[in-house]
Amino acid sequence: MALKKYKPTTPGQRFKVISTYDEVTVDVPEKSLLAPSRKSGGRNNEGKMTMRYLGGGHKQMYRIIDFKRDKEDIPALVKTIEYDPNRTSRIALVVYKDGEKRYIVAPHGLKVGQTIISGKGVPPEIGNTLYLSEIPFGTVIHNVELRPGQGAKLVRSAGSHAQLMSRDGKFAILKMPSGETRMILQTCKATVGMVSNQDHNLESYGKAGRTRWLGRRPRNRGVAMNPVDHPMGGGEGKSSGGHPRSRKGTPAKGYKTRARKKQSNKYIIESRKK
Repeated sequence: MALKKYKPTTPGQRFKVISTYDEVTVDVPEKSLLAPSRKSGGRNNEGKMTMRYLGGGHKQMYRIIDFKRDKEDIPALVKTIEYDPNRTSRIALVVYKDGEKRYIVAPHGLKVGQTIISGKGVPPEIGNTLYLSEIPFGTVIHNVELRPGQGAKLVRSAGSHAQLMSRDGKFAILKMPSGETRMILQTCKATVGMVSNQDHNLESYGKAGRTRWLGRRPRNRGVAMNPVDHPMGGGEGKSSGGHPRSRKGTPAKGYKTRARKKQSNKYIIESRKK
């Protein structure tokens, strides 16, 4: 994947750095795998704003992604690599040998015409989905399940990957993208490879309007508000605002919000903070 930097011909182009979309092969999505995506604009069923800074944006259709990869031992041919407005990674349309079409999160390096497969005893190649009990140590993986058969919940965003470190009893030990080391049942599935579009974090939209197209409205800083509106508001001139905290008063920047007795703590070997 490559990036395109624009010449400063206009103020909006001056800082614009976006993807070239070289890997995308078609513009029109598969109609049978689309679902309507309705926006709330941050309002509840009474029409009251419950989430600030949301609204507007371009109309989108949701692409139904196969996160379970439960069609085992049936090879699938990669037909297209496509753009998905609902996620940072690219998606791939695969056609199974029996004719069924599905979308998957495209791993980095997946090409049109390549064959992928999921199940027990399949080779650990890019795009193949295996059980954690069969993946070799040190393999880079993504789309990791938390519970067997639940579907991928972890490591799905652009450029992210986890690594299988070792196994202990019925658990596999994974190094997550955050740096956290945790245990996941070996009966869970994961897909080999890194998620595509790894340069996504280097993109720069260049202008506020491009962010509005994504459905995000301007965000007010707390220090720019009055004391009645925010704990960091008020003061004469440009004052620092005091201790960083949210609108509701929860401290930020270092304050731990994770529950001490959270059930999943026992599966975490090393926290991402250490």
